[in-house]
Amino acid sequence: MARKRKKKGVQTAARKLVTSINTRSVVSEQFRTIRTNINFSMPDRELKTILFTSSDPGDGKSTVAANVAVVFAQEGKRVLLVDADMRKPTVHYTFQLTNTLGLSNLLTRQAELSDVARRSDVGLDVITCGPVPPNPAELLASQTMNKVMEDMKNKYDIIIFDAPPVLSVTDAQILSNKCEGTVLVISSGDTEKAGVVKAKEALVSSQANIIGAVLNNFEMDKDHYYYQYYGNIE
Repeated sequence: MARKRKKKGVQTAARKLVTSINTRSVVSEQFRTIRTNINFSMPDRELKTILFTSSDPGDGKSTVAANVAVVFAQEGKRVLLVDADMRKPTVHYTFQLTNTLGLSNLLTRQAELSDVARRSDVGLDVITCGPVPPNPAELLASQTMNKVMEDMKNKYDIIIFDAPPVLSVTDAQILSNKCEGTVLVISSGDTEKAGVVKAKEALVSSQANIIGAVLNNFEMDKDHYYYQYYGNIE
């Protein structure tokens, strides 16, 4: 994926969901490697709730989360992708869904899980953000969110949360404390090391279980950029 190439509007679903469009591509294989590493990251217990975040906006965490969700679904898992970025949601664009009903409705008890979880064309269920609320952090920190996550775990094998960047707002820290694993997405050449360090420190202070990092936009040759690896943050 080209590094920081700006375009008006949101990228098309075909561009974002490479794991569905071209399952034999190098990038798709790298997402399958991420899936494998997640599966082996906690050998003594099953991870069902995984948070994807980044230090700053524009690092590609939403695209990474969506493609990881797709490859888990391709493995035969019951997968739910949740847009927990209730400030700048994008998941509904990626999956070409409406955003009139979603997580915000669920957390304000205006809807049930079955009302907001919609089947996508790529074999997984999606919960969009819904109407952007005035108090996202409070909703994510609520006991209602705890109950919602338990309901999700009873129905799905794996739930992937797309959260806001760590250094922008507190939402990711709040949700990382509730999730069983957290993955930090880093944009090669764009994310400053100091920002990554601060993001890691913020997540650690929230007692997040950081299971690894994805290096995004890594230049393999002059024409192509890939999701390079998944590994621990030292």
